Amino acid sequence: MPTEYYGNNVKSNIYIRDNEDCKHSLINALLAMFNHYVNSPSVFQSPMSRPRLPYAVLFAIGGWRERGLTNAMESYDARADRWINVTCEEESPRAYHGTAYLNGYLYLIGGFDSVNYCNDVTRFNPVMKAWKQVAPMHSKRCNVSVTILDEKIYAMGGFDGHFRLNTAERYEPETNQWSLIAPMNEQRSDASATTLNDKIYICGGVNENECLNTAEMYNLDTMQWSIISPMRSRRRGLGVVAYGEKVYVVGGFDGINHLTSAEAYNTVDNTWHAVPSMYSPRSNFGIEVIDDRLLVIGGFNGYGTTLNVESYDEKANEWYHVHDMRIHRSALSCCVVPGLINIRDYTACPDIDSGDMVTASSSTGLLPV
Repeated sequence: MPTEYYGNNVKSNIYIRDNEDCKHSLINALLAMFNHYVNSPSVFQSPMSRPRLPYAVLFAIGGWRERGLTNAMESYDARADRWINVTCEEESPRAYHGTAYLNGYLYLIGGFDSVNYCNDVTRFNPVMKAWKQVAPMHSKRCNVSVTILDEKIYAMGGFDGHFRLNTAERYEPETNQWSLIAPMNEQRSDASATTLNDKIYICGGVNENECLNTAEMYNLDTMQWSIISPMRSRRRGLGVVAYGEKVYVVGGFDGINHLTSAEAYNTVDNTWHAVPSMYSPRSNFGIEVIDDRLLVIGGFNGYGTTLNVESYDEKANEWYHVHDMRIHRSALSCCVVPGLINIRDYTACPDIDSGDMVTASSSTGLLPV
């Protein structure tokens, strides 16, 4: 409840103001607001000042640390603006991989395990908290681009240890099989992809010779790739995500500099336009949309790995600082998982009991207390 609403609508309401039984609750609410807004507690001690449980959480998985690969897994509670360590030790370290959430499972696809370029795929059950191997891809794919379309997982491009790939394949969970689809028009490793309006968009990356500013679109009806307008900047290690009704590309490396710039693609008129730049340059970072905010997570800033996180609000057209991750890492991958029955296991307040009157909500936005 916003402080202004409490003062203008609740405290002054005649049915509450003149009721002796309400005075104790009013005082407790005022104290909770004071402690939350003035003292900014790092732990939500009181049920009155705890955020509501979110409908969805963001997972950040694996990556490259200063000392090597990591199997770290953190979940982000957008309501509390907190990261929680939820690492499952049975999963091996991985970097430059892709992730996707589909039909109750979180899939980890390809990447590099410090020795091998991988074609293997594992899936995580966030309710049972267990990993399981599923069918491998046809090709080894490090720096792979991954997205979901029509209840299937698509893996595109990447590096197999010898060549940058233009091939792409599709996974059907019902049959546990990968099948090849039409190859892309260009070799793309270290690119990024997303799905918008039943079409896949893949942007940037690197071929055998240079960083790319090109982009292309896969049409499920024709089962073919077509070139779209090029981006304004060359970008590898970029982030690509569907947000609103546009395809956003953020950051990356242009062959000389690590970028803060961002741009958005209008699918209607096939044009790109600039959007405000991030505060920090980054490449090989995680990117997702949660609670109607675009988040960029970690990455490499040109000097080292980072734990920095920022969010972009399309309506305000501004970037905001978000609570840092717990560890520095780049070459991680992120995805959003909605509607978990055990959502408390992945949020900032796992100790909430049934008497705390806290409920899960699917509405968007960081809710004021």
